[in-house]
Amino acid sequence: MAVLLQLVIVTVLLFVLFFGLGFILNMLMKTTWFPIYGYIALVIFLVVYWGWGTGSLATNLAEYGIADYVPAVGGLIGAALSGSTIKSLRTKGYTMF
Repeated sequence: MAVLLQLVIVTVLLFVLFFGLGFILNMLMKTTWFPIYGYIALVIFLVVYWGWGTGSLATNLAEYGIADYVPAVGGLIGAALSGSTIKSLRTKGYTMF
């Protein structure tokens, strides 16, 4: 029960973190989908970095469990939602975004 609660909390935290970072990056750089590309690049870098010297990439990915993938998907959804939020605000006429 406690592990499930921790999984939910870390997923929500990563969602909020990457939504906020993506929203700020979108406001500063005026690019809509850059946070998604940055998030994917960050995840690929971390997977390769943590798996460096431990064997092949396929065996390294096979060692991850569902508790490792769910927060990563939560962060990706947060980054994607920040892009769609900025796009929606721009189409509604908000010039700041």
